Amino acid sequence: MEHPVPHTAGILYPGYSAEDDYPTLERLLGDDVRLPLVHTLMREDAHRVDALLDIGSEEVLAEGARELLDRGVQSVIWACTSGSFVFGWQGAREQVEKLQAVTGLPTSSTSFAFVHAAARLGLRRVAVAATYPADVAAKFVEFLQAAELEVVRLSSRGIITAAEVGTLGRDEVLAFAAANDDDRADALLMPDTALHTAAWLDELEEELGKPVLTANQVSAWEALRLAGAQQARDGLGELFRRGAVGERSGSPD
Repeated sequence: MEHPVPHTAGILYPGYSAEDDYPTLERLLGDDVRLPLVHTLMREDAHRVDALLDIGSEEVLAEGARELLDRGVQSVIWACTSGSFVFGWQGAREQVEKLQAVTGLPTSSTSFAFVHAAARLGLRRVAVAATYPADVAAKFVEFLQAAELEVVRLSSRGIITAAEVGTLGRDEVLAFAAANDDDRADALLMPDTALHTAAWLDELEEELGKPVLTANQVSAWEALRLAGAQQARDGLGELFRRGAVGERSGSPD
């Protein structure tokens, strides 16, 4: 019996913190999915605007993308929320366009993945539980507002480094989510790819009683959508239970 060719979605990931979420996601998604990952250069691990602009720079992403293309990927995602939204809406669009010029493949970033995931779930009002310092978290709110999403609550944990965020365990992540939800919100968004969440997505939603969108979750969903994997899947929250629809495009026009 012939086995179907796996959907192979390439992940560009800055530095080292919660990159092991992607093997976890791959295992939970099943044998028809591959999520090869390349670590991009992080000269300074800091949730600070100047450092984030460097982390998401054209040269850094292009270098990582060229390595990823050797893995036979069908799509590429820049799996860094802060390293995309910090450029603003137009700058994040240009970042994706320049990266796609290198890859020649459907390409997106985590910031746009949040927007597309929110649209898939029909969200209008959201709460944001961000691990970032307040000034960086505020830029994510501005990005969501540009997509006509209303942010009814913003919480900031104030953690400077991705490495520290990556040390937060299950109980801390669930407690952080529960403490920063809002009854007015259709969903809770947790925007840091340095935050482990992949193994606890259903638990997060059971705790809150609503959809929870996390950075590594939406990154994998977006990358697989762009690779043509649109079927619904269980065990990874409401977003994956809905599956994906639409064209294989990354950033909005």
